[in-house]
Amino acid sequence: MPRSKEIQNQMRKRIIELYQFGKGYKAISKALGLQRTTVRAIIHKWRKHGTVENLPRSGRPTKITPRAQRQLIQEVTKDPTTTSKELQASLASVKVSVHDSTIRKRLGKNGLHGRVPRRKPLLSKKNIKARLSFARKHLDDPQDFWDNTLWTDETKVELFGRCVSHYVWCKSNTAFQKKNIIPTVKYGGGSGMVWGCFAASGPGRLAVINGTLNSAVYQNILKENVRPSVCDLKLKRTWVLQQDNDPKHTSKSTSEWLKKNKMKTLEWPSQSPDLNPIEMLWHDLKKAVHARKPSNVADLQPFCQDEWA
Repeated sequence: MPRSKEIQNQMRKRIIELYQFGKGYKAISKALGLQRTTVRAIIHKWRKHGTVENLPRSGRPTKITPRAQRQLIQEVTKDPTTTSKELQASLASVKVSVHDSTIRKRLGKNGLHGRVPRRKPLLSKKNIKARLSFARKHLDDPQDFWDNTLWTDETKVELFGRCVSHYVWCKSNTAFQKKNIIPTVKYGGGSGMVWGCFAASGPGRLAVINGTLNSAVYQNILKENVRPSVCDLKLKRTWVLQQDNDPKHTSKSTSEWLKKNKMKTLEWPSQSPDLNPIEMLWHDLKKAVHARKPSNVADLQPFCQDEWA
């Protein structure tokens, strides 16, 4: 028996002992620190039934037998995506007819709750092997290695972005009143693309991308921004350039350009989890830009440059 139930039973027995010694409801309530109504209810139960233990509860017996319960648990353990409707049909095949909400409640009592599944990239064995190899290779890298890594990436800044969660205080049935609605615009109302870089010592250059980003445009961005950023951030001669596996980054012409310009890159596994810490920097940039409430796409470029600076 759980300890809390033992304490409750001991308290009930103590109430009856004091009552038998001639104590009244008020005196017992004061002595034990209990509500007078609680003391009266326990004494009334003892006088009527001769016990303070919990009595058998009346009610309709459950339709889900222990065997049916084991079947439910086995099915969801084997396949967690099984729906309650499918479980209902499964029980019906063994002549157990219950509502699907009853099935959900029973699973909940056994610690199995419906939850939105986490999402992750679909990985092949080759992807898994590459990711594990990357982690093992860099597990013991000294701090100096990461201090001299230049992290790079591109991002899209939407005019009406949704990088910040909003809440409103409203009464029931007023959710669709104009003051309680945040308007949305298709495709973010327009957007601008930027390329940026940063290292442990701070942010580097930010480049605004006009038009389509292809290998040639990407190489020009690297040419104009990488080495000046390395110089501004005072990275050592052993610095490493990080970029993801976007086709523009790994194309033959870009690879040859990097080799010609003697830029050492950090290998990046395919379908990697988004480990690039610049993602947090993008979040902060977008939050700051949206706080300035740009009214048109033309405002995005100067706002991004101001906030980055």
